Amino acid sequence: MKKKTRSIHTGVYKDTSYNSVTTPIYPTSNFYFDALGKTRGYDYTRSGNPTRSALEENLAALEGGVAASATATGMAAITAVMFFLRPGDHVITGDDIYGGTYRLFNQALRAMGMDFSFVPMRDVSAVQKAIRTQTRMIWIETPSNPLLNITDIARITELAKGKNILTVADNTFLSPYLQNPLELGVDMVVHSTTKYLNGHSDVVGGAVVYGRKELAEKGKAIVNALGLSQSPFDSWLVLRGIKTLGQRMEAHEANARRIAEFLDQHPSVKKVYYPGLKTHPCQDVIQKQMKGSGGMLAFELDRSKVDLDRFFSKLQYFLLAESLGGVESLIEHPWSMSHASMGEEGLKSSGITPETIRVSVGLEDAEDLIADLGQALDHQN
Repeated sequence: MKKKTRSIHTGVYKDTSYNSVTTPIYPTSNFYFDALGKTRGYDYTRSGNPTRSALEENLAALEGGVAASATATGMAAITAVMFFLRPGDHVITGDDIYGGTYRLFNQALRAMGMDFSFVPMRDVSAVQKAIRTQTRMIWIETPSNPLLNITDIARITELAKGKNILTVADNTFLSPYLQNPLELGVDMVVHSTTKYLNGHSDVVGGAVVYGRKELAEKGKAIVNALGLSQSPFDSWLVLRGIKTLGQRMEAHEANARRIAEFLDQHPSVKKVYYPGLKTHPCQDVIQKQMKGSGGMLAFELDRSKVDLDRFFSKLQYFLLAESLGGVESLIEHPWSMSHASMGEEGLKSSGITPETIRVSVGLEDAEDLIADLGQALDHQN
């Protein structure tokens, strides 16, 4: 099946009693036993639930994995993966990753004895130089959040496999519709399903997709032990959202490309970060591993021409809010919002500035969105 067909038909037809065309919701905390030691596949919803299993089947199929774990949040998915490691282990990751991931790594997990190197992942030699004897994982986020830097997944995984290092890719920005890291050698893929997979800003969730059976067995045991699994209703919402993933991603990208081109020519914008622009420095890698450029972009505002607060206040269709991937357009200020936990030093080293603006381009009419940005940039009185 092609991905659009797979999105609609995988993990759906579970109702043998009434032939429901949608996956049933099983909002039960537990399941009774037929006899001692005999169940019908489920006993307690934290450990397993038919609705969540349907979503996990769908996610694994879309990413090309052997299995998946649907988790309560995206951060829960990241936490589950980090429990593959032990105190003393070293992790290499990007210097411009999502602020919540940075906070987990740099604050919570460092305190538990893990060590992290934040390097420019777009430079494979920088990754290679950061490898130590204690390195057990390379954490890839591509395109990166918020500067849309690109990591060459195949080269990084090739480097890691020669040293028995696990590789994990956060594929949230592109979704399985536009990028499949497992095909490029990654061991596990994580998602915030809150974003494009659900796509409607009405649920939070996460997922880990496993590339090998032994990883799936360990990962599922971790998710169960830590109580990280997603609720049945939230699982159902994500599964519902996935049915339109292909159509939404194509529309997000079409709008984002037009907005990026508009901003790239605007005199009050100093720089635009978007993989779909020919000016993006990683075109060779983009063409090799990505099936599209996605709906996320960022730009540097010329603060000598535009007042930041006034710019945000004049926008009509772009909501000043964190998160991304919904049908509505969102805009935010990473320095003070999504990435504030990195601290000034971390922000500066990553390339994020007080002028950086991140945009999640929605599904509104592109002409309306462009006009909205234009009037906010131009009318500063």
